[in-house]
Amino acid sequence: MITTPLTLDVVRGGAELEPVGHGSRLRLHRLPLPYRSREADAQLTMVERQPSGIHLRFRTTATAIVLRLHATRVSYRGLERARGQVDVLVDDVLVQRRPLEAGDALELDLSTGGATPRPGEDDVVTVGALAPAEKTVEIWLPHNEQVDLVSLDSDAPLAPIDDPRPVWVHHGSSISHGSNAAAPTEIWPVVAARAAGVQLRNLGFGGSAMVDPFLARVIRDQDADLISVKLGINVVNADAMRARAFVPAVHGFLDTIREGHPDTPLLVVSPIHSGIHEKTPGPGAFDPESLREGAARFVATGSAAEVARGALTLEVVRDLLAGVVAARADDPALHYLDGLSLYGADDAVAHPLPDGLHPDTETHRLIGERFAAAAFAAGAPLGR
Repeated sequence: MITTPLTLDVVRGGAELEPVGHGSRLRLHRLPLPYRSREADAQLTMVERQPSGIHLRFRTTATAIVLRLHATRVSYRGLERARGQVDVLVDDVLVQRRPLEAGDALELDLSTGGATPRPGEDDVVTVGALAPAEKTVEIWLPHNEQVDLVSLDSDAPLAPIDDPRPVWVHHGSSISHGSNAAAPTEIWPVVAARAAGVQLRNLGFGGSAMVDPFLARVIRDQDADLISVKLGINVVNADAMRARAFVPAVHGFLDTIREGHPDTPLLVVSPIHSGIHEKTPGPGAFDPESLREGAARFVATGSAAEVARGALTLEVVRDLLAGVVAARADDPALHYLDGLSLYGADDAVAHPLPDGLHPDTETHRLIGERFAAAAFAAGAPLGR
């Protein structure tokens, strides 16, 4: 077998590969230094290591490919959580979907706050019986577990591929990260990117779309042909800002992006429908009754009376974001997309959010297809 070095010309969609364990593993990061060490809190540190949108891509005549990786996941005592999956595409056709079985776990007890580490072994993903003809292979990594790459072996050379497709940089919350989707190519940004024929750089981070200034600097410094930012839900469910702080924060966020991308098409996307926060501010919390039932659902714990004093709900956030974009009418490449056009109140009846916040796999696909049509079609904000 031939061992291929794991470098960023093969591992696409991430920021850095960090040697760990005496260099025997390469940890995937979606945020570059120094931001992940200086400004990321514990939540963002955890989720930026989860390789949402990251995949291996190469040309080869190999008939057998073996990827060894080591995963680390967060689990919750008493709650079942599906494992991450590895998707293998050959010439853009899904040929294998393999769930992770091994790896480390950090088991959290939501009632006590305690954490128990449970070490595990490497996962070995074997892709066999491939045709000997030259082909493009993509191995999409789990979007919802930290992954360290160990080795990549094959029975013929693997060659990196120059990719001429436009680069789409997208920032958002756990929904953009892919929460509740079953597999890495089923998360809505990947669905949209594949439909539109663009390269995705996914900066969707669970619980972490907080209009952070450093995230704007990350986007500013990225190579990008197209940019979208989906803002609001995390600010609401963390009760992190009032309207007075939110509006100038979004203006500053967009100003920073424009420092590096003055003319790049830039789309501001407001939150999709979530019944618990449409009229009720945060903070959000786990529903204790659902935890007793062995499930996890979210509730809003704020008071609607606080809206008059500037507390944010999803209805308020949509109005404020639309107003920010309207106030920047001198920027012809800046656009607004109402998140309700991706998933609205009627969709919540047909496709309810299982936990009150996050779409299931079918709904991720629905959102991705609608986003591709609304954003990437000819004449659309990110269309070509």
